[in-house]
Amino acid sequence: MSSRPRAAWPLVAVFTAGYLASYLLPTIVGRLSVYLGLSAAQGGLVGSALLLSSASAGFCLAGRVETYGPQRPARIGLVLAALGYGCAALAGSVPLVVMGVMVGGFGSGTATAVAAAGIAAQRDPHRTSSLGLLSVSATAGVLYLTIPHLGGGHRLPFASIALVALLVWPATSRLGGAVSAGPAVPASGRLPHRRSGLVLAGGMLVWSMAQNALWGVSSRIGVVQVGLSEVSIGAVFAAALGAGLLGVMGAGVLGARLGRAVPIGLGTVIIAASIVLSSSASDLGSFATGEITWNTFYPVVLSYLIGLAASLDARGRWAVLAGSASSVGVACGPLLGSVLSEESGYRVMGLILGAMTLLVAVPVTAVALHTGGRPLVPGSVRRRGGAPAALLAVTTGAVPGAVPRLGAPEQAVTELSLPELRRRRLVRSAFRTAGPAGGDGQSNAYASTSDR
Repeated sequence: MSSRPRAAWPLVAVFTAGYLASYLLPTIVGRLSVYLGLSAAQGGLVGSALLLSSASAGFCLAGRVETYGPQRPARIGLVLAALGYGCAALAGSVPLVVMGVMVGGFGSGTATAVAAAGIAAQRDPHRTSSLGLLSVSATAGVLYLTIPHLGGGHRLPFASIALVALLVWPATSRLGGAVSAGPAVPASGRLPHRRSGLVLAGGMLVWSMAQNALWGVSSRIGVVQVGLSEVSIGAVFAAALGAGLLGVMGAGVLGARLGRAVPIGLGTVIIAASIVLSSSASDLGSFATGEITWNTFYPVVLSYLIGLAASLDARGRWAVLAGSASSVGVACGPLLGSVLSEESGYRVMGLILGAMTLLVAVPVTAVALHTGGRPLVPGSVRRRGGAPAALLAVTTGAVPGAVPRLGAPEQAVTELSLPELRRRRLVRSAFRTAGPAGGDGQSNAYASTSDR
């Protein structure tokens, strides 16, 4: 068996521990408001502080994970997450809770940065990111089913995240070499595809902000506008995350068949409609339909966005930077949603967020189209800005055997330095076609050079 599949599961585990806090954001904000007496805007501000701390860790580690190695920063991140969220669970005052949230958020961001860099180094980044989203959705779904029945005030969500971080700790012993898998990559150099990367990072920031603006106040919509109990809201969220599991599995099966542009563009349009439906709901049916549809397509689009960012740089720098930009959007989301809902109401908030989602779909889909030459199929031969060479051969009637089949490993390209030849005048007669030279039958790249 290849070593790559074995290297994926520790990344999935660390990814789950890093992403779990953002998935539990509605119950965190809701319980802070109920049990610590915070307003909706104040609770959203605490959630934003958590996620901004997480994003800052990602920006600090961008391009440095391979320098430190994946194991050490992953362990540091998990320790910080366990300590920070554990302290927030034990604290009874708002300042101590905020301090614990900031420390725990930095730990979550560190773990997520390690996982993002490792995912970018995998042969199939989309598959690994789908597995990570599958794992975190399942974990959050189980917690949404159990937390409402256990009480515990604001302590239980934080304690759950800290416990998951501790459970993931043993997986870090298997991280050695996960990031360095595949061909060697220079330790330094400029970021490739800078324009596409910047557009993608900015688009993911706005996209995530719109999603989490609704996600951060979804619990309040269920309680205030629809009139549901916490148990009913937990059941709706668990069903929505279960639908998200099906969506992620469907994305994994779909893979590269439709490319990236179609799932990202079409999925974002459906998400925008679901945001409007959920925020304007007045009964359980419409609220559940909006939340379930939204959570079905949200992880699908996110998995393709993560895979798209990972394809821009094998060292994982764009994956970490775009992920951190997304974390900034996630961080600003709860505060934006709380302010919009208090000033304009939930229905107007939904229309604004839906419009934002539709607008950002255009540049992000354009990046997916522009980078269509880097397909999801691992190792396929490709040309910059165009279709894979194997696909071109099929559609243009190329001579069989002229190019490798689709999915075949790429042949290494080595730069040859000829310092002596640069100082001399090169003539056409100095070279001849590669082939057997002399009597030994060995092949040479060039047969002879002139001494002129």
